[in-house]
Amino acid sequence: MSAQNSAGIQTLLDAEREAQKIVQQAREYRTKRIREAKAEAQKEIEEYRSSKEEEYKKFEAEHSSGFKKAEEDANKEAEEKLKEIQSAGQKQGDKVVDDLIKATTDVKPEVPEKIVKA
Repeated sequence: MSAQNSAGIQTLLDAEREAQKIVQQAREYRTKRIREAKAEAQKEIEEYRSSKEEEYKKFEAEHSSGFKKAEEDANKEAEEKLKEIQSAGQKQGDKVVDDLIKATTDVKPEVPEKIVKA
């Protein structure tokens, strides 16, 4: 009976070793699959990010052209106003300077009304 028990125990030990191998393989497969899933997820994230960045750049290019046009129009208008001011300064500049000199040199003293009434 002990030979039969010994054979049964040996069979159980062999089965346990085989089960441990299967469990170890399952753990390795699970670890490998988790790594693959992380890599796939990272790849999908990068693809999604790049597509959204591309979409954003396209949107920005479409909508920023209006701002550039408005900026160019504002710059043109400012340049025109500046030229108008400069030409008015060239035309009227001498007269303004003469008027200022005349106002400071031709002094006509007047008595204030308060003093005259008193």
